[in-house]
Amino acid sequence: MRSLYFMKTAATAALALFGLAAIAQAETIRVAVGTQDTTINCATGGLLIRELKLLEKFLPHDGKYKDVTYDIQWKNFTSGAPLTNEMVADKLDFGAMADFPGSLNGVAFQKAGRRSLFISVLSGSTKGSGNGIVVPSNSPVQSIKDLKGKTISVPFASTSHGMLLRAIEAEGWNPETDVHIITQAPEVAGPALQANKIEAHADFVPFAELFPWRGFARKIFDGSQANAPTFHGALVDADYAEKYPEIVVAYLRAALEADRLIANEPEKYSDLIAKVTGIEAEVIYLFHGPLGLQTRDVTWKPEYRQAVATSIKTLKLLKRADSDLDINQFVTEKYIRAAVAEAGGDYETQLKSYDQLGLKAQDATTGAKITDFSRVAQIWVKDEPLVQHFSSPEGALTALAGLEKHGKAIRVIYAQDRETGIKLFANQAWFVRSPKGELSAFLLKDGAERWSTAHGGVVVDYAGARESLVASR
Repeated sequence: MRSLYFMKTAATAALALFGLAAIAQAETIRVAVGTQDTTINCATGGLLIRELKLLEKFLPHDGKYKDVTYDIQWKNFTSGAPLTNEMVADKLDFGAMADFPGSLNGVAFQKAGRRSLFISVLSGSTKGSGNGIVVPSNSPVQSIKDLKGKTISVPFASTSHGMLLRAIEAEGWNPETDVHIITQAPEVAGPALQANKIEAHADFVPFAELFPWRGFARKIFDGSQANAPTFHGALVDADYAEKYPEIVVAYLRAALEADRLIANEPEKYSDLIAKVTGIEAEVIYLFHGPLGLQTRDVTWKPEYRQAVATSIKTLKLLKRADSDLDINQFVTEKYIRAAVAEAGGDYETQLKSYDQLGLKAQDATTGAKITDFSRVAQIWVKDEPLVQHFSSPEGALTALAGLEKHGKAIRVIYAQDRETGIKLFANQAWFVRSPKGELSAFLLKDGAERWSTAHGGVVVDYAGARESLVASR
């Protein structure tokens, strides 16, 4: 009996030791994500996932991940270059950035004898909106044609640098002799514009809209005029992706969920992003709201692949890349296709769609369903949770007068460019008032004048548009 007791005791001890060993061997997997919070088009690949704890919702806990502990780490950056440095140093597994810095990420990994993968688009414009050129608010410059011989600053090797070079080329100018291009980060360019130390600044999301919103700059060129596709997307260390493909798909599932949430409640999540970043919600909604400046689109459209190819070529011209990066190995669809399928979506259908985030709304004054989006205008009233939609700028400005009469404070008024469809801050737009009293909005005075010549009407600024409505009553 005594020997049986000792045998049972030994067996129990052995099982206990086995259990302790199993616990000791349970894997801890790091999921380290580099974000760019102030680059708001990265929000669905970083900030929103972090703030809403969406990654925790989708990380696998079955199969080989059954007993795994996840070490989720987040680190915020103001640009792509330092984020890339930490990815190459194996301090981060994922990163979100634009096409140009993303290509530099691939080049940096290649120099280190390793590989990174561009796994998804997050947000972008196949036409190029998002990048832009601004001038000091009191500048006489009205278009890029007025910048010949001027000093233009830009963050070098950024997606906006590529846009600027394309725009200069389109004018037939030599970038080394016809303009003076200097490198300048947006944090430096803002004060330089205010002090009139530079004559123009080219930049990426959201600064070509943020600086005008803050009142010290005026946008005179939109990236769509250069027809240079641009996007922000997500990257991952290729070795990490090969070892943990399910985690890569989980990260993208979280990005898809973040996209769904902001699409359904853009005002709410614009306010959340604003609270975290300090960038005004009115600017964020300009991008992420319906009919926004850019489209949140996770699919690898040919234009986005071309954007990567162009950035690689430009980086070589700038001597920032020594060898070609194989785009067919660098850009991969397999993880985002898997994530879309798991989420119940149809990747092929999304791939073929170029639609902006749609607007399903009724005119706030008439109650009629809005079906023509070419002259849509919107008003966001302070302390009201939802933006009001109108089928025309004259409808919105008429409603604005009534709101102000009743003491309502206005956060922002938006209009859509009649030619390009890009969303504008109405108070910075040009308008054409037709003989029938209809208003059409334009980013540039040149665009308004062309429309007026072709269709008739008078070109007015925002104040003139408001005054013309008062005069017509």
